[in-house]
Amino acid sequence: MTSQKKSVLGRGLNALIPKNPRMEVNLHDGSIGRDTGEMGIIASINLASIQPNPFQPRTDFDQSSLEELTRSIQEKGIIQPITVRRFENGYQMISGERRLRAAQAARLRQIPAYIIAVATDEDMLELALIENIQREYLNPMEIANAYQRLLDECHLSQEDIAKRVGKDRSTVTNFIRLLKLPARIQEGLRKEKISMGHARALISLPNERMQLRLYEKIVDSGLSVRKVEDVVRAAQQPKKKSGSQKEGNHAPASIQHLEEQLRQVLGTKVKVRTKGQGHGEIVIEYYSLDDFDRLMDLFTRK
Repeated sequence: MTSQKKSVLGRGLNALIPKNPRMEVNLHDGSIGRDTGEMGIIASINLASIQPNPFQPRTDFDQSSLEELTRSIQEKGIIQPITVRRFENGYQMISGERRLRAAQAARLRQIPAYIIAVATDEDMLELALIENIQREYLNPMEIANAYQRLLDECHLSQEDIAKRVGKDRSTVTNFIRLLKLPARIQEGLRKEKISMGHARALISLPNERMQLRLYEKIVDSGLSVRKVEDVVRAAQQPKKKSGSQKEGNHAPASIQHLEEQLRQVLGTKVKVRTKGQGHGEIVIEYYSLDDFDRLMDLFTRK
């Protein structure tokens, strides 16, 4: 794919659809002309002749929202056309699957459609993914999978993707990192049981078992993102190597007393380190996953 073609696709459907597509009649009166074989026109086409988009990045469709759209279509018709390309003996969907599904539920036989030229499957994939991402139709996991497909199948770099969807490269990277999470957490993100902020914090935990245990705490207790970040930071504190920096022997008596109080409360070794100007850190050690769970219960107790 040439750089010129990529720059056109990067602007989405608007780059491929003429500003004044040819229409034989007004779109809103419900009677649109038939397909004349030209490109860049709006025509009324048979629903039965439309094949699904094999590159559709959207996998989750809210049923209540679809039912609402179906009722609107039954009452007012379809206001905005779907977009298709000619394919084999019919058409292939590019964008507008919610409208297509709602039209099918409303038992319509025809639907208004923009008919545009998309030459290759690679172009179809890039266009479908970028268009959905730009219009914010996707949940975080759908976006993450879309970015990964653009990397793998369209051979774009993360920098290329960021330019095409109008995001920072770090945003693209953070979404792609979500694919490293366990499947149960990814499903929770799809179903909005946790937020993107929760998921980003969970990624930083050192193993899957810890991620899943903290995920369950988030879902069961409704932990805020800030609380989860605090727990993750505590879990990431490096353990002090035996025999190194015998700070406890030289710490002021007030610090030693505070450490002892914290040990009694938390039931584990605690190190308080001062850094001057009122700053410092508290290092809390854990020695097993069960010990981590016990501490996490203490930290998250309301």
